[in-house]
Amino acid sequence: MPVYDLPVRRAPSAASGRPRTRARGLLDYLDLWRQRRTLADLSPHQLRDIGLTKEAAKRESARPIWDVPGHWSL
Repeated sequence: MPVYDLPVRRAPSAASGRPRTRARGLLDYLDLWRQRRTLADLSPHQLRDIGLTKEAAKRESARPIWDVPGHWSL
């Protein structure tokens, strides 16, 4: 699976259909950053459980904060 296709939880405002406010958008970006940092800290066993290699997790966690999933409306 290519790294850029890794599933990422939908932004809360996008999932609910509500308009995205600046504050909500900032919180969504910070949440994505936190998720990527958490991914970087997973053990090899945990990565195997979710079907990722250490290299794929490293690439995903190294993505810049503005590199968001395509389904997010900016």
